[in-house]
Formats: sequence, structure tokens, C-alpha cells
Amino acid sequence: MLRFKAIIFLPLLFFTLSACLQNSEYNHPPREGQLITAAEQMSLYLPLLEGRKVALTANHSSLIGHTHLVDTLLSRGVNLIKVFAPEHGFRGLASAGEQIKDDTDIRSGLPVVSLYGSSKKPTAEMLEGVDIILFDLQDVGVRFYTYISSMSYIMEAAAEANIPMIVLDRPNPNGFYIDGPLMEAPHTSFVGLHPVPVVYGMTIGEYALMVNGEKWLGDSLQCDLKVIPLKNYDRTKLYALQVKPSPNLPNWQSVFLYPSLCLFEGTIVSVGRGTDHPFTVYGHPEFAIGSFTFVPESRPEAKHPKFEGERCTGHNLMKYANNYEHTPYFFNLQWLISAYQVLDKGEAFFMPYFEKLSGTSDLREQIMQGMSQEEIRAGWSAGLDSFKKTRKKYLLYEDFE
Repeated sequence: MLRFKAIIFLPLLFFTLSACLQNSEYNHPPREGQLITAAEQMSLYLPLLEGRKVALTANHSSLIGHTHLVDTLLSRGVNLIKVFAPEHGFRGLASAGEQIKDDTDIRSGLPVVSLYGSSKKPTAEMLEGVDIILFDLQDVGVRFYTYISSMSYIMEAAAEANIPMIVLDRPNPNGFYIDGPLMEAPHTSFVGLHPVPVVYGMTIGEYALMVNGEKWLGDSLQCDLKVIPLKNYDRTKLYALQVKPSPNLPNWQSVFLYPSLCLFEGTIVSVGRGTDHPFTVYGHPEFAIGSFTFVPESRPEAKHPKFEGERCTGHNLMKYANNYEHTPYFFNLQWLISAYQVLDKGEAFFMPYFEKLSGTSDLREQIMQGMSQEEIRAGWSAGLDSFKKTRKKYLLYEDFE
């Protein structure tokens, strides 16, 4: 089993990217071996923006040190004309699935165009007057996390409009493994556009190269794409992040557990939305096992969560996450299988959304048939082997295998 080389954690900051983001190349030279994000390496992309009208895809995670990329670009004279905002909005405050309206950024005065409202793909009107698109979002390396879908739609729109696009790479906090069933075409949606496993082991820049190179954009289009790479990135490290990437992933443990626990979103089980423990716990009002209890409440980041106001019993997995070096599998199905068996609801355990998350028609049936985790996982081998061959063509950094 893979053993992580390091984990960097500052308890007083939510997450920290190797504690090195404050030492941007822009401000002063990095120490040897520090992770340097693409956004910090401004000498590599500022010349490409000169004399051009720039649209930026960004949110609260688009930082250089503690300064937002919007503010930094404006201070360097870049002609930003608008910002595209993904799910959760430009400031990252909206709850999952909440539609975002167009707005104006109070600080910069720039128009903020929502790509999680009436349209998830930039229209020709939205791209009017844009000469180049700059993209900088913090992904978590999981297929159903929607930032890669937003990126793909932007790439497609850019290809159709013949507008070049630059992706500023950021580390993948789940970049040290590949696992899960591959997305099957009948179940594609905004939470799974491409034939990749649940956990794909690529940075968002590498993923963009794969989408482009494999011609996965509509009509097999290819975008005029450039990826600015990270410096000193080591994908065998469990990177923590400077800020939470979305409202319900509040710490590195939730990001680590997210691939496995998110499948519960397609079932009758709660993953702690509306509590202080989202994606580190799971439970149900009728659970007969587990000693951890929680009561979901409506909050700005989780409006009207599952089982709002009801006491749920279940499990707190923080100890499991903190013991990451000794976990049997990274993508863990056992919690899902056990919950199905204990609740004994049969088909009623699942919601139609389950296939969109799992990406396959098989997993629901396999769980209902009583197959073990080992038996189910064995069926993923051929698909994972095929994906790994595709993936290798687009890697920018040394692999973990």
C-alpha cells in the first residue's frame, strides 16, 4: 500500500497548501522543495494576457498567498472584463445544488457571470468581447465534484468561439490514488461527464489536457489550451488546502472521506450536511448501530438538509481519516454496504441520483445482491487498467505508480 510522504497541517488555518502559499514567486523566492501553485508563477502567464480582454473563472480558492487572484491581476494592469463563477458562487458560500445568480463583485466592480444557474456553459453572448479565458479553481480530484465539469463546458465554449484558454494548475488533495467504477455513458450528467473513475489521480490541469486530448468536448472539438504547471508538486503527498474548497468540505478529513461518503447522497442516509461534521459522519434516524448522534439543521451552506431537525445515529469517521496510513482501501464501500444491510429498506434505500454518482448501473444491484466489497471492487479492474493507460499520456508530474 502507498504510504504518504508527508502531511502538512496548520490547526489554526482551515487548510494550508504546504504552508507555502505566502511565499509566492511574485513576492520573494521560494525555498527549495516548496510547492508553488501556477497562479503564483505570474511570469509564465502574464505575458499571454497583455493587450487582451480577459475572462477569469475563479472562486474564493483562487488565491496568491492571502490575496485573491482578481485583485492581484488588476493590480498588475490585466484587463479583466468579467468573472465566471462555478457551483457555490464566486465567494464559495452557496450550498450544494443552489442556483447562483449573476452579480457584481463589490470589491472590484467586475460583473460575475454564474455558470451554475440558467446556464452551465458560457453562451456566445457571455463570451462577447473576450479575447482569452483564464481558469483557476481548486479541485478535490473526485469525479462528481463539479469544478471539472464547469471547466469542460468552458473549454467547449472556448473551442466553439475560437478563444484560447489558460488553466492555472493546483494540487489534487486526493491525487495519490485511482479508484472506483468508471462512468458509463447512460449515467453521464453534470456530476460525471467523462469515462473516468470516481477518484482519477490527476490535477485539474492534467484533467484538462486529457479532456482536450481525448476529444471529449462536444462534437469532438479541441480547445486552444495551455496549462501552467505547478512547481515542486509531489502527488504522493496528502496536501491540505489553504481554504475549504466548498462549504461542506471544511477540513482535510472531509476531503479525504468525500469520495466514499458522497455515494450516500444518492441514498436515504445523511452525511452530516447541516451539522459541524459534513462528510466526516453518516447516519439515519432508524440506525440500530453506531454511537454518534447528530441533528441536521438548515444553515446557509446546507439549506434544508436531509433529516432536518431529526436525531440521526451513526458513525463519526474522523478517527478513520486521522489513521489514514492504515486504511484498507481509499475508496471504501463497506460503510455503504453496512448501512444498506442494517437499515433493511431494500430498493427504498436508494434514490435515482445514486447512478449519477456511482456512474454505473451495477453497484446498486451488487449491493442488493449481497456482494462483498472485495467482489465488487474486483469488477473495476479492467476499467481502471484501461483508464490508467489513457491517464498516463497527460501527466505533468511524476506518477505514484
